[in-house]
Amino acid sequence: MNKLIIQIPCLNEASTLPATLADLPRSVPGIGTVEVLVIDDGSTDGTAEVARACGVDHIVRLRRNKGLAAAFTAGIDASLKAGADYIVNTDADNQYAAHDIARLLGPLLRGEAEIVIGDRNVAELRHMSWRKRQLQRLGSWVVRQVSNTTVPDTTSGFRAYTREAALRMTIVSEFSYTLESIIQAGKKRMAIAHVPVATNPRTRDSRLFDSVFGYIKRSSATIVRIYAMYEPLKVFTYLGLSVFGLGLAISARFVYYYLTGTGSGHLQSLIASAILMIVGFQVLVIGLLADVISANRKLLEDLLYRVRTLELPPARNTPDVTIITRAPTQDRWEH
Repeated sequence: MNKLIIQIPCLNEASTLPATLADLPRSVPGIGTVEVLVIDDGSTDGTAEVARACGVDHIVRLRRNKGLAAAFTAGIDASLKAGADYIVNTDADNQYAAHDIARLLGPLLRGEAEIVIGDRNVAELRHMSWRKRQLQRLGSWVVRQVSNTTVPDTTSGFRAYTREAALRMTIVSEFSYTLESIIQAGKKRMAIAHVPVATNPRTRDSRLFDSVFGYIKRSSATIVRIYAMYEPLKVFTYLGLSVFGLGLAISARFVYYYLTGTGSGHLQSLIASAILMIVGFQVLVIGLLADVISANRKLLEDLLYRVRTLELPPARNTPDVTIITRAPTQDRWEH
């Protein structure tokens, strides 16, 4: 009997939460038990009391508002401790059509993926302005490039995880989990799929950011940070070679003037060239050190995964790796 837990991060969602909970399915084909978990991210409007009155199975209350990423992580931890074999994350504003949860779980149940992300087909979302739709498409393209994935809607919060994928996820951002989790999963070579999902009419404006510029700034910082965390040598090599190359070009310019007999007035160029080449070399060295630190971080992530596995109940679903061993005394294979 496998278990699905639908988790819903909430911040002052007392007015929209009942409709969201009413739409959630209580049975899904291929799933033995369906439970609902609400994460109250320091709400002040009685969201937790509303969730309790609506009969949710689990409530996680954060004493103060810690942000969407922290609420999502708290929900994942609580779902795993509650014995979830599959976890679906959705929003409390009833943005996503709950009847698509079965479609979202399909690739997981068939063993085709470890993470499935709902594709809202942003180009057709009329409640989004043209500028926001274009920025979202650009941002998704950037995330696909740095993560080596094919997810068309990288900011979608409607997504499903297997137990193994949830155990291996480590969110360090304090802003949002959506972009970081995709880049992280891509770098860890997880199987990621996407399915088209429907959306409901918008009930309120987004609370994740105050302005488009603020969202772009924080999202860009998250992408750069996470990519540098997993590809530090590549990032610092590009930076170091760019700075070193600029210094080398200035040095070549000085040599040209010197050989033509007019180099006496370009001593500042020689000094600038030396400084840039030294800085470029130092950035390359920093890249080597960062790469060593990155290797240690991967070992720590693997250790954290093993500790989590030991702390949690045994898994009931099929693992992401199947081991087939030939029996030593018989001409047959055993799973």
